[in-house]
Amino acid sequence: MSASEFFKFTPIRGGTKLEAAGGRSKLKEYQLVQVKNTWCRVESGHDIPKTWEEEDQVVISEAKIAEQFTESGISWTVRTPIYFCYKVIECQNLLDPSNMTFLYGHLSDPQELETCQKKIQKRFVVMDKTVEKLYGFKVRKYFEAHNVIYKILALDTTEETKSMDLVLHILEEVHRFGLDRRTEPIIAIGGGVCLDTVGLAASLYRRRTPYIRVPTTLLSYVDASVGAKNGVNFSNCKNKLGSYTPPVATFLDRSFIQTIPRRQISNGLGEILKMALMKHKGLFELLEHHGKYLLDTKFQSRHSYACCNDAAIMTMRLAIQTMLEELAPNLWEDDLDRLVDFGHILSPELEMKVLPALMHGEAVNIDMAFMTYLSHEMGLITEEEKNRIILCMWNLELPVWHSDCSFQLIKKAMAERFKHCGGKLRLPLPTGLGNAEIFNEVSEETVQRAFAIWREECST
Repeated sequence: MSASEFFKFTPIRGGTKLEAAGGRSKLKEYQLVQVKNTWCRVESGHDIPKTWEEEDQVVISEAKIAEQFTESGISWTVRTPIYFCYKVIECQNLLDPSNMTFLYGHLSDPQELETCQKKIQKRFVVMDKTVEKLYGFKVRKYFEAHNVIYKILALDTTEETKSMDLVLHILEEVHRFGLDRRTEPIIAIGGGVCLDTVGLAASLYRRRTPYIRVPTTLLSYVDASVGAKNGVNFSNCKNKLGSYTPPVATFLDRSFIQTIPRRQISNGLGEILKMALMKHKGLFELLEHHGKYLLDTKFQSRHSYACCNDAAIMTMRLAIQTMLEELAPNLWEDDLDRLVDFGHILSPELEMKVLPALMHGEAVNIDMAFMTYLSHEMGLITEEEKNRIILCMWNLELPVWHSDCSFQLIKKAMAERFKHCGGKLRLPLPTGLGNAEIFNEVSEETVQRAFAIWREECST
């Protein structure tokens, strides 16, 4: 008996009647309506009682409850949308006391803003130790200018310390300090490790406390700061523990980037190149033609954010724009076919294996370099396109090869990918400069040929 023969659905007023072989069951769906402070259910298809409509405080939820009776009992199915709204704000002089973004930029509701401005504010700030030495005095000066009660927790935030122990340490300090879990956000100021760790801590504290991200490295500026993911390393696996909880806001001020080393600029350019290869040929050409300028100036052009012709500003904006385009419709990764996974197939294994020899963007670029050769071997890109990509990587001072990225590591990483992606490879590969597709099949022989050519041409 087929499924269509087993179940027969007949519409009825207010719900659906389900007739099943061997017995009868009834399925009804209800919408939820709040009258004053009480939620009530109304059968779908039925009108809301007139006495409720007369109330001033009636709210209709998008959530629904389905109720099904069978001979063995009853079951309820809840369907409820999860709604998040978060802001990514680009600004200058974030820590200038005259700039109110740092204190109130996360608020969108004028009434909420007015309420907050009438009371003394509290802020708990987690900063990377190096960042605290550079900018801690500015944060203190800012808060003292606005009579904010604050605590700054300076931590050593590296891949080696990125663990649940660090999360618990943050939570102990937050608990000691005391915060209103709805109106007093935790602020993370630092690189990707700091932002990821604080994000996880905030998602756990009282089941979700708002937090704000302030990235201070190029990599975190264009990557970790604009999405919803956070997490820590576990059992020698990168970001094995985590959650999807976006910040209430991310504040972007590129002046922070001027104090990081040149290698950190190159490291961030690896993630920008990822988005260029997957989505935007114009962004690739910006990197191809202005890579040295971006490295030399550390994105510190003299132009204001209003300028649309500056290579540094345009590169940052296109990187964030293309990232948000891919993340916003799929924040919880319900769809595992993700272009943003390019460069993240082999790199987690490689990065954790050689820690701390490679930075994240460097490991990602080595992954992308190999995948570029694989794409060429599969006939997806031309020889000229392959060479342009590898040359661009060199000019951005990114590694394109590592001896520990062996054929055995590649096989293992792809096997893990297949296992954890629902029995599909879901391999994002460039099909041109700024174009890409997801592929589920590639033979081991093709991978081996690509590896041999990659090793021969890039290992020296």
